Amino acid sequence: MFVSDFRKEFYELVHNQRVLLFVASDVDALCACKILQALFQCDHVQYTLVPVAGWQELETAFLEHKEQFCYFVLINCGANVDLLDILQPDEDSVFFVCDTHRPVNVVNVYNDTQIKLLIKQEDDLEVPAYDDIFRDEAEDEDLSGSDSDGSEPSEKRTRLEEEIVARTTKRRQRREWEARRRDILFDYEQYEYYGTSSAMVMFDLAWMMSKDLNDMLWWAIVGLTDQWVHDKITQMKYVTDVGILQRHVTRHNHRNEAEENMLSVDCTRISFEYDLRLALYQHWSLHESLYNTSYTAARFKLWSVHGQKRLQEFLADMGLPLKQVKQKFHSMDVSLKENLREMIEESANKFGMKDMRVQTFSIHFGFKHKFLASDVVFATTSLMESPEKDASGTDHFIQALDSLSRSNLDKLYLGLELAKKHLQATQQTIASCLCTNLVTSQGPFLYCSLMEGTPDVALFSKPASLSLLSRHLLKSFVCSTKNRRCKLLPLVMAAPLSIEQGTVTVVGIPPETDGSDRKNFFGRAFEKAAESTNSRTLHNHFDLSVIELKAEDRGKFLDALVSLLS
Repeated sequence: MFVSDFRKEFYELVHNQRVLLFVASDVDALCACKILQALFQCDHVQYTLVPVAGWQELETAFLEHKEQFCYFVLINCGANVDLLDILQPDEDSVFFVCDTHRPVNVVNVYNDTQIKLLIKQEDDLEVPAYDDIFRDEAEDEDLSGSDSDGSEPSEKRTRLEEEIVARTTKRRQRREWEARRRDILFDYEQYEYYGTSSAMVMFDLAWMMSKDLNDMLWWAIVGLTDQWVHDKITQMKYVTDVGILQRHVTRHNHRNEAEENMLSVDCTRISFEYDLRLALYQHWSLHESLYNTSYTAARFKLWSVHGQKRLQEFLADMGLPLKQVKQKFHSMDVSLKENLREMIEESANKFGMKDMRVQTFSIHFGFKHKFLASDVVFATTSLMESPEKDASGTDHFIQALDSLSRSNLDKLYLGLELAKKHLQATQQTIASCLCTNLVTSQGPFLYCSLMEGTPDVALFSKPASLSLLSRHLLKSFVCSTKNRRCKLLPLVMAAPLSIEQGTVTVVGIPPETDGSDRKNFFGRAFEKAAESTNSRTLHNHFDLSVIELKAEDRGKFLDALVSLLS
């Protein structure tokens, strides 16, 4: 069921209990977790934190801990499947689910006792009515046999005929209801999409209890920016949520001149910015950032010689010397940096890039450290999906979680360096895919497969890195192809996962169109294609559009997908 009062129906219930937190491996979940941890520490609530990367880990961790806890909080996992069916919990277990995955499973919505959904009702959820999908079993029991109380045979016969007619009518109504239920559920579950950021939901809870701090507000901002960076929400939704957070930023960071002069040197300030859409440019050189940002790389077509010439023309149009552009941003001439945003935006408009600036937020730790929200998203994602062999997934998770605290700036800077390598690897792989024509049309969708032995292939076996690569590749392909039909197609991408087990990671990305609602139909399509061909797949990820597949079954799986979507 949906929780209407988060404070009474969630926080005050767990306030004096031991709580188990299951947290998914994405930046929004980490930020929501940080806010909840801060609230729990504030009120001395005992909790255990368990990172989970997929359904198997969630099931294993639940079995391991279920005897010690009654209250479980799931962040960015659990809403889009029948949770009780998967976990088979005891009747006294209660699950609080704060998840951005949509659509929410109908069993979770209508379970009043064990499933409590911490989900904003303002989101357009379109949940089917209870009577359309659930039916009382007592109604379906056939009418009991006729009485034999010594009445006339003709009366018996008449009563029997009436019963047969009644039963037939009931069965027909039952079949019609079941057919209608199938259609309703198909329409409801057909597309996968994302709702309001979990970090924003948790910040709302802190705000309602008057316990919101500047740090919590920053985590909410990073959670929202994660959704935008990974194209999980529409531009309209992003701008609306930025507006909500902007009011909180003004409230928390409003100071008059006397207060400004009394501030300590290392205080935290958050400000709203209308900044450049360039990845990590304040921690890199402007040249590298232009080269490795998907937006500029796709518009300039930087994988071609002609595209590189256009970039030189763009820099010349701005009047920036190459020497300045190629050195670290913080070493550039102050006179150039003052008007840099306006100069870049003006030249970008001439080159057909109308969205060069974007609404975002920045944070200052004292005078030395300044980060944009997108910088933190890239850094934290890179720490979490680091391809290091000697550290476990839990180690990466904890390192990424630590990097969000201002006391661990060294970890954040380490994440920024990793993020630069990841962005470079992504653009090099895109250039290689486009130059060697690896993106092919299969009819209803585009397909691209990374070969074993491709540079940085280990990085792209991770779901978030592969999804980001796929989205950026699709953007670049749409900019480079002259085929109008191909511009409107979605993309399926595969990357080797394990050579020993012979498995690949497969991800499905919706079409790259201006009015795209970011809804993804590949989750259900993958399930049906695997079912119809008996392909050996593992649907282990919380995002249904990411699966693991045996490399030998790839051919028949793709054939089934083509016929299904044609």
